[in-house]
Formats: sequence, structure tokens, C-alpha cells
Amino acid sequence: MSILTQKTISKKISVEGIGIHSGLNVKLEILPSSPNSGIVFKRVDLKKNNIVIPNFKNVSDSTLYTAISNEHGVKVSTIEHLMAAFYGLSIDNAIVELDSQEVPALDGSAKNFVELIIEAGYRISDSPIKLIKVEKDVQVEEGSKFISINKSNVTMDIDFEIKYENSLIKTQRNKINILEDNLTDIFNSRTYSLYEDIKKLETLGLGKGGSLENAVIVKGNSILNDGGLRNEHEFVNHKILDCMGDLYLSGYKIIGSVLCSQGGHSLTNKLLNKLFSDKRNYSLIEIKGKNLPHSFAYTNYLKSIA
Repeated sequence: MSILTQKTISKKISVEGIGIHSGLNVKLEILPSSPNSGIVFKRVDLKKNNIVIPNFKNVSDSTLYTAISNEHGVKVSTIEHLMAAFYGLSIDNAIVELDSQEVPALDGSAKNFVELIIEAGYRISDSPIKLIKVEKDVQVEEGSKFISINKSNVTMDIDFEIKYENSLIKTQRNKINILEDNLTDIFNSRTYSLYEDIKKLETLGLGKGGSLENAVIVKGNSILNDGGLRNEHEFVNHKILDCMGDLYLSGYKIIGSVLCSQGGHSLTNKLLNKLFSDKRNYSLIEIKGKNLPHSFAYTNYLKSIA
């Protein structure tokens, strides 16, 4: 498969599920799209002004999830897991149609989206991919929390740390290379909540569609879900998944190294805003060259242009 040219899916994908925060049933379809069109969300329940672009400038809420809105106030929320699937599977262009305001949670991870995209297959174009290359280190801090993105010649990696007083979660840290690592554990890691935080979500009018079918619930030192965790680092791996999806709101894959401690949707969005606030911080690169068979060849090619 071509690594250096833009990709979309080869056929329509259809899925239906519940929005984890709205509690509304939603039908979602992913359609193939043309080169250089990017990812586009379309609210088919609305007759006009229904296009919403997943860009960091369009983020309207990043408190507990990532929501985007257009200039008419039309909103699409909880997009991060689907965006992470697109990022990790190198989908450059797609139209996402949905008949409600929130992307369905499915099992609370990106697993189902990934499986559906792989089943649909790729449509590969002749148009070269474009990448953002970080040229200057950028960091955002909020008290003890921080996120930074630093120059990297050839790859994109995320080094993430979480810290909880909870005796089960405690402190966890993991690092992944998006281009070279097996991302199965990242894709499969579900959203989670402490049992005592569920009432707080209800007070905010959130979590209306949440259940043990789409979230890991931690009570004391126990997992309430049958079967427990899917992998040893599921908590921090889910944060990496979220970070991947939020970073794709740059509009492109990024060549750089991310380091984050106790971050989330809001901090990642602030990082992108700071990165793109100064054109000296980054460059946009169009990759041209022979098609190469795998990500290591991709990395070697990037080394040649670094």
C-alpha cells in the first residue's frame, strides 16, 4: 500500500449507537472523499449550514470531550475517538455524516471505528500527502499540568503521563510512536471514570448515555466492568488515544514529539493554538516520491528530507 499518497476509504461505512453524553441515538456514515478535501463532518438532520470542519480553531468545548462548531453554531461533539482512528490508519480525506449532534460512543474506544475502516479498505490517490513539521519547541503549562511538542526529524511520538490519587490507577506513563508502533492497545482503550465522578457528570448534564458498555468505571481499587481492563495501561492509553484525535485537528499528521503530564482535550487544543500562532513554529511539507511499502520506509524517506 502507498504510504506517501493520500487515502480515503473505498466504500461507505454505516454504524449506529448512543452518544455517551447526549444519550441520543445517532446514525453515522463515513463516505469516501476526494484528495485534498480533508475530514468533513455533515449534520444530515439539518437542511442548511450543516458542514462542520474538525479544526482546532473550531473547537467550541474541550472540557471533558472535544466538540467543534461552525459559524452558525452547528455542533458536532465527542469526535476524538473517530479522529484518532483516522489519524492512526492514515485516512486523509472522508465525509462523516451523522443525524445528531454527537458521534456515537460505541464501546468507548476507537476499536469499532478502526475495524470498520479496515473492513472497508483504502482508496489510494496519486496526490502526495502533506505533513506539519514542528520547527520550534512549544509548551503549554497549567499548574502541575503541561504539554509540549518538540522538533523531531522523522516521526510522531506521544509520551503521556497521568496521576491519580485513586489506588488502582495511581501514576501511569506510556510512550508510542504513531508511525512505527502497533497501535492496537491504543485503539482498544476505553474512556473511563471514577465512580464518585458520575454524579458530577450528571450535574453538568453529561454522561446521559454512559454505561458499563462504553466506559470503564473505577470504584475504589476495583473495576466494575466484567472482564476488567483490556490492557495493562488502558487508562493512560486512552489518554493517548484522545491526544491523537485532538492533534489531528491540525488538519494534517504532525512530525514532532509530544510530551504531556496530566493533560486532556483543553490542554491539547491550547497547544495547537500556540503552535500555529507563529509561522516560525512549523512548516507544511508536501511529500513527493516513490510509493514505499511500509512505515519504516516512510520513516527512512522522512529522514532524507529532514
